[in-house]
Amino acid sequence: MASTTLRAATVVCTALIAGAAPVAPAAPAAPVPPVAAVPAAPSPSPDPFKGLTADQIGARAVTATQSATSLRMTGRVVSGGQPLDVDFSVNDKSECTGAIRLQGGAAELRQTGRVTYMKGDEAFWRASMTSQGMPPAQIDATIELLKGRWLKIPQGQPGTEGLSGVCDLKALLADLGKDKEDRTGLVRGRDGEVNGTPVATLIKKKPGGETTTVSVSERGKPYILKTVKKGGSEPGSVTLSDYDKPVKVVVPPADETVDLSKLDPGTPA
Repeated sequence: MASTTLRAATVVCTALIAGAAPVAPAAPAAPVPPVAAVPAAPSPSPDPFKGLTADQIGARAVTATQSATSLRMTGRVVSGGQPLDVDFSVNDKSECTGAIRLQGGAAELRQTGRVTYMKGDEAFWRASMTSQGMPPAQIDATIELLKGRWLKIPQGQPGTEGLSGVCDLKALLADLGKDKEDRTGLVRGRDGEVNGTPVATLIKKKPGGETTTVSVSERGKPYILKTVKKGGSEPGSVTLSDYDKPVKVVVPPADETVDLSKLDPGTPA
């Protein structure tokens, strides 16, 4: 199961109690009609996971989530000691669109037809290229060339191997339950809500203070709606939404793109 920590949100229900003041009859007035009874508050929805252990709920959540044809992922994770903000939608046709932010820089990402397009601001490109060991002069020249433009990266281009799985939903979901240890020893916490949807919360604590929590939808398919991790070397929080909804990817105009092959040899994406 995805590694996360989440303290279940407490659901606060406010009951509105209506009362009617007594009405004194005045002869010869007609009898006062009876006050209509106030309907009782609706009963809480039955627990769809009643009778299941936390581990069994987790297994169902992994199976359901792996069946998704598309989803949206938003949140913040730590990668290489640096916070990384993500917001992108991806489908099972290797198409995606979204944005990422790291080290004060931001970039848009689109992928369709085996081609990836990236458009970043100066801070993003500078941080990315510096981390990959490019010399300062080459970084400055590349940033000037990419200013206001999309970098077009055909699949298979040398130096872009790391991008091959960015928009691969099937690969992303295949990893979801790979670590069997993370899927055992779960404890069910208090039910909560994620964006208005009631959820069951599954919590796993590991030695050293690392805690992971997964929020599983109690409405419809038991999709994973949120994962949070506290402690450890890679804390973060990710929300999953827009399951099975179409992902529309707009291809940038040709005159607003720069083909990676046109840059200096060895320029990484």
